[in-house]
Amino acid sequence: MINLVFKNRYLALGEGFYDKCKPTPVTQPELIIFNHALAQQLGVPAEGLDETVLAGIFSGNLIHEGCEPLAMAYAGHQFGGFNPQLGDGRAIYLGEVEVADGHSLDLQLKGSGPTRYSRNGDGRAALGPVLREYLLSEAMHKLGVPTTRALAAVTTGEDVAREKLSPGGVITRVASSFIRVGSFEYFARQGDQLSVKKLADYVIERNYPELTAAGNRYLALFEAVVIRQAGLIAKWMQLGFIHGVMNTDNMSVAGETIDYGPCAFMDFFQHDMVYSSIDRQGRYAYNNQPNIGVWNLSRLAEALLPLFADEPDQAVKLAEDILQRYADLYANEWLAGFRAKCGLSARAMPEAAIKLAEDDTALLQSLLDIMAQGRADFHLTFYYLSQLDSEPGDRDVQLLALFSDADTMSAWLLRWRQRLSAETQSDHERQFSMLSVNPVYIPRNHQIEAVIRAAEDHNDFSAFHALHALLQNPFSYQSGMDKYMLPPAAGEVVHQTFCGT
Repeated sequence: MINLVFKNRYLALGEGFYDKCKPTPVTQPELIIFNHALAQQLGVPAEGLDETVLAGIFSGNLIHEGCEPLAMAYAGHQFGGFNPQLGDGRAIYLGEVEVADGHSLDLQLKGSGPTRYSRNGDGRAALGPVLREYLLSEAMHKLGVPTTRALAAVTTGEDVAREKLSPGGVITRVASSFIRVGSFEYFARQGDQLSVKKLADYVIERNYPELTAAGNRYLALFEAVVIRQAGLIAKWMQLGFIHGVMNTDNMSVAGETIDYGPCAFMDFFQHDMVYSSIDRQGRYAYNNQPNIGVWNLSRLAEALLPLFADEPDQAVKLAEDILQRYADLYANEWLAGFRAKCGLSARAMPEAAIKLAEDDTALLQSLLDIMAQGRADFHLTFYYLSQLDSEPGDRDVQLLALFSDADTMSAWLLRWRQRLSAETQSDHERQFSMLSVNPVYIPRNHQIEAVIRAAEDHNDFSAFHALHALLQNPFSYQSGMDKYMLPPAAGEVVHQTFCGT
């Protein structure tokens, strides 16, 4: 076995919070990939590990000593409608592992068999969604976005039935927390305020220990979650990332991206872009993600209200005051991120800062509008912009070629360069800074699909390993890898993504 030391404070919350259950063994587990760097953070040595043992552990066939597996209970609003009983239907929580900096990380198997909450499902995962989640979650980490991580992926030697029979897989996920907004909703809708309070205390202890001595610790917890969520969604927007299924059961209270189902990165920019096959009304479209963030946070506020104040009206007022801050928090994070992507700073005298922010917001929004009108590739637009000088030059041609209306983009570049004249950085300094936030490579949908097809149809994981290796350095140009930069050709476009359940 490997040297993982588990503890499980979640068990102490009581049986109403979970159902103890073990993974269902699979017939022939084989290791696809093991994340040695992440394992080292968990105290596992990087060398000398037996792949057969690793496959056994991370398929669920072998239960590590000290591990007490369970499935968590939660509810959730799914596409706006409340479901009172969800829970881990195909995920099993292994426990909590302390890491070097003093905090803990949670480990979970996904695709490891049915639980009490499976609702007649098989509890398994197809190989494709396992590979998608491994690639995207680790890419998001390298892109600087708070996220669950991937520790291992295995094949099971068994098929699962979805639209067709597909090879099965299991992914091991690592997170600061697997507690969701829906976890609080589960108890609040039952009128179980004691359990809501116990869960809030657990989250503060695990994820927000700095709030322990706060005057109103539960209100402080809510405010901290609001701040993290505003920042997280702003980062999604800056990378053209569309989560695809922002239900309250898919929103982590730790402020991490969780549940990579039908998610996608945009190719050609569109404000209301939707990829998820189950988002038929566009509820979770790219441009609606900030609004859904505050909607979900409002559901969290409703669950926590009795903890904010004894008087209901006062509790509502306290929650509303914090929720009203969300728009400004998000707008500030959005502006800071897109300024960085365009090489702009916020330097200004205090009395001019508001006007500068308004002008910069208008400039940046107009760029997105032109990108949408011109069907420009989101990532290449910002990557090529990062290489331009403060004076027009030959490099402009490469950027303008992305747009169906190059004249409109040329006019925007004139405005952008006028704005750059107020900056103090040299071209070299600005370009270096821009290239540190505008990736060369992102996990494009057609590349993910090619990886899945090779693995599921031909048992060939070479494309998976090649793409994963590339995405470990997304901001560095890698010679000979230009095909990974490019948007899909007409026959490669992925129009829909699927959650894999």
